[in-house]
Amino acid sequence: MPWLKLLHITAVILWCGALLYLPASIASAADGPRAAAVYAASQRQLLRWLFTLIATPAALVAIASGTAIFVFYGPLTLWLMAKLATVGLLVLAHASCGLLILRVERAQAQGLKGLCCAVGATAMAAVLAIAWLVLGKPS
Repeated sequence: MPWLKLLHITAVILWCGALLYLPASIASAADGPRAAAVYAASQRQLLRWLFTLIATPAALVAIASGTAIFVFYGPLTLWLMAKLATVGLLVLAHASCGLLILRVERAQAQGLKGLCCAVGATAMAAVLAIAWLVLGKPS
C-alpha cells in the first residue's frame, strides 16, 4: 500500500499549499486596483478555479486516502484523534476560503483583509501541527 500513502501525501501537499496561498490571493483580489476591471475579473476567476479545481479535489483525495490508510493500517489511537482534530481545522480553513471568495465576487471587501489573515494563520497553524504530529508519530 505504499501507493496509497504516496497519493495521500501528494494530495495533502497540494491541499495545504492551496490553503496557504488562497488567503493572501483573496486579500490581494479584494484590494486590487479598481481601474483595472479586466484584471480584477480574471483574478477572481483564478481564485474560483484554484479553489474548485485544485484545492477541493485535493482535499477530497487527501481525506479519502487518509481514511483508507486508517481502515487498512491502524487502530484508533490518541495520536490519530489529535491528527484528525487538526485536519478539522484545515477543513474549516478550506470552507472559510470558499466564503471569502464569495465575498470578493460580491464586492463585499469590508474587513476582508483581517479575515484573510485569520484564515491564513489558522491554516498555517494546522499545517504545522499536522507536520509536528506526523513527524513525532509513536511507533
